[in-house]
Amino acid sequence: MSGFDGFNADFFQTSYSIDDQAQPYDYGGSGGPYSKQYGGYEYSQQSGFIPPEMMQQQQPYTGQIYQPTQTYTPTSAQSFYGSSFEDEPPLLEELGINFDHIWQKTLTVLHPLKVADGSIMNETDLAGPMVFCLAFGATLLLAGKIQFGYVYGISAIGCLGMFCLLNLMSMTGVSFGCVASVLGYCLLPMILLSTFAVLFSLQGMMGIILTAGIIGWCSFSASKIFISALAMEGQQLLVAYPCALLYGVFALISVF
Repeated sequence: MSGFDGFNADFFQTSYSIDDQAQPYDYGGSGGPYSKQYGGYEYSQQSGFIPPEMMQQQQPYTGQIYQPTQTYTPTSAQSFYGSSFEDEPPLLEELGINFDHIWQKTLTVLHPLKVADGSIMNETDLAGPMVFCLAFGATLLLAGKIQFGYVYGISAIGCLGMFCLLNLMSMTGVSFGCVASVLGYCLLPMILLSTFAVLFSLQGMMGIILTAGIIGWCSFSASKIFISALAMEGQQLLVAYPCALLYGVFALISVF
């Protein structure tokens, strides 16, 4: 046993002392950022940077309970959409329905010798043409002719043909809506012919002369508007011929 106790004393013998725990250990050199006390930690030292705003004393709450302080000014609907609701355009004008322009186009068609305004005639306005197509079908219905399908079908085919023809003839080009608008407005004299067909028979000599005059009226008005809107000076007769063919079909529906 004496030999085992001597071996044990020799085995656990070391130079380490508990007093060494309080000594500082410098891992990064003298004065480095990693120099610290290994044995204890001083809680009085600041561990990081504190902004000066956080160091200031907080202001006491001066508001009222259940009534929070207004932190922003809400934007009203009037200031968001515009300075005033009175500055907004009317609803019909936003939908593309302008009664002043419709009246001017109607007067241009009814007065063949009146100079057409190209800026107004170049608009895509289908409100007037739809009304005139319905009126034309209604007058045919009064004469005992249910031809609404033919009216809309021939109108669509005629507008498509004139659209292709005018784009080939003009330098600026034209939209399909503009062609449909002009041809629809110029259908107004044809409504007068179908109205006469309700009261009188158009299959005699007077009916033929009246029908020819109405066809010339419609085609002349349409060609005049196309010439002014597309700047096609000197080509009115070339444009009036296909227009006369289109309105001639409507005249045949009215007469027979």
